[in-house]
Amino acid sequence: MQVYLGLGSNMGSREETLQAAIQLINERIGKVVSRSAFYDTTPEGFQSEHRFLNAACGVETPLSPLDILDRTEAIEKELGRMSKSSAGIYHDRTIDIDILLMENQIIESERLTVPHPLMHERDFVLKPLSEIAPETVHPVLGKSVKELAEAGKPT
Repeated sequence: MQVYLGLGSNMGSREETLQAAIQLINERIGKVVSRSAFYDTTPEGFQSEHRFLNAACGVETPLSPLDILDRTEAIEKELGRMSKSSAGIYHDRTIDIDILLMENQIIESERLTVPHPLMHERDFVLKPLSEIAPETVHPVLGKSVKELAEAGKPT
């Protein structure tokens, strides 16, 4: 299965943390077959003086969606993530790994929603993802990642 992950870091050595996360994804989740450039972005959804470094990667994996989630959460903890955002409250973090897309799957469960419910609203997700998967179609919106990125975030 092809899965696309979004990565972000705004604490510590951001580039080293993203590189380490991609290496651990390759070792524990599946073969990283594509990786975007790193994008320097401003925080969205909360105030912080720390800028983010964001990227996306494509992974070929035999794992189930919940196994992927468990392993991304374990990687986040290993790289210093203290807690996930809760109740819509965001904060600085050493690493954030989000499952963006899993082929054409639509998953809505207590632990996991795929496609990521906010990905189409986030330029910091769409830019790196459109670099590696421009023709991949969002299974709910029916538009390619490139189309979503070109539509831009409403202002």
